[in-house]
Amino acid sequence: MIFDRMQSSRAPLKDVLVSKTKLFAVVSLILISVLAVPVILPHIRHPSMIYHILLHVVSIIIAVFLGLISFLAYSRTGGTRLILMTGGFSLLAIIEFLYLFHATANIEDIIIPIVDVELSHLILLAMLTLFGIGVLKVNK
Repeated sequence: MIFDRMQSSRAPLKDVLVSKTKLFAVVSLILISVLAVPVILPHIRHPSMIYHILLHVVSIIIAVFLGLISFLAYSRTGGTRLILMTGGFSLLAIIEFLYLFHATANIEDIIIPIVDVELSHLILLAMLTLFGIGVLKVNK
């Protein structure tokens, strides 16, 4: 009886994780609600700025959603290709957060002094590397 209650309480979560549409809606709502006050609302009256911000917010939503989808696929089936894709989408979400805060908070680019390269470029290279390895990896 207690076990039945526990399973029934997790049913909505399982329903969200199985339905890609519901998962996309939940990810969108969570990210928009988290970013609304510190990022979106202060720039709502600046038409040129709000479109730039919304572009990054939509990119973050898509990257997080695809990262979750690829992680869920990895947890069901396993496989190196899926974990590489998960890493690539996670790095894409991180880079989009960096670009969003760079656009809204007047944060300067973080430079890695040894090689004189911006951190965002290094993350972008790592993301492309993970995607490339994931695509080129041959399953045996």
